[in-house]
Amino acid sequence: MAVQHDLDLIRGLEEELFKHTVRASPAAVGALLADDFLEFGRSGRVYDKKEIVLGLAAEASDPPLELTASGFELKSLAEDVVLLTYRTSRPDGDRTLHTLRSSIWKFSDGAWRMVFHQGTPTSEV
Repeated sequence: MAVQHDLDLIRGLEEELFKHTVRASPAAVGALLADDFLEFGRSGRVYDKKEIVLGLAAEASDPPLELTASGFELKSLAEDVVLLTYRTSRPDGDRTLHTLRSSIWKFSDGAWRMVFHQGTPTSEV
C-alpha cells in the first residue's frame, strides 16, 4: 500500500499540537507522538515523549499558545517517512520569538506519528 505524502495532512497533524485543547490532553498528544519521540527544543534542551506529554499537560492552566506558523514545506525521506519544515513566531513579553522548526513524521500502524522535532532560534525574515 502506498502511503500518501500530503502537505495539508501532515501540516494539519502538526498544527493539532498548537491547539490548547490538544496540548492539555496527554492522550491526544500521546496519540500524535511515536513512543521513541525525541525533541531538540528551542532552548537547547532534549526531551522525550514522556517529558513532552507531561510538560504540555502542565501548561493547561496557562493562556493558549499564540503561535503564527508559515512557510510549510514537506519532503519525502522514505515511503513512510516525511520531513516537515516551517517557521513560527510568538510573542514573549516585549519581544517576538522566531523559530525554524522541523518535524519528522513516520507512518506506522495505520497512522502518522511524529518521531522527531527540532526548534532553532532565528531572526525575523
